[in-house]
Amino acid sequence: MTTCGRRGESLHQTFIKMLFYSFFKSLIGKDVVVELKNDLSICGTLHSVDQYLNIKLTDINVTDTEKYPHMLSVKNCFIRGSVVRYVQLPVDEVDTQLLQDAARREAQQQRQ
Repeated sequence: MTTCGRRGESLHQTFIKMLFYSFFKSLIGKDVVVELKNDLSICGTLHSVDQYLNIKLTDINVTDTEKYPHMLSVKNCFIRGSVVRYVQLPVDEVDTQLLQDAARREAQQQRQ
């Protein structure tokens, strides 16, 4: 296996991470819902994303305010990429054809 980077990531893992990074960069300014591994769901506007898939949201709202009342006063947040479980995206903003093409190219490269 070919490695890349100081953590010993494979080229495949790096490619996948960069695919998602590029994809999320195209959604900056759109409303998303980020579900964390601790079951907290945060709705907000995607402000930025970095190569580690850390996410910055603005104008946030928490879906379960009774469970997380301390989050009512928070308006902007930084979310470490490793604590994200899911990101729900606006359907009309996702270019599925572009994602399918990128997945096909990756599958072809893996076969070679």
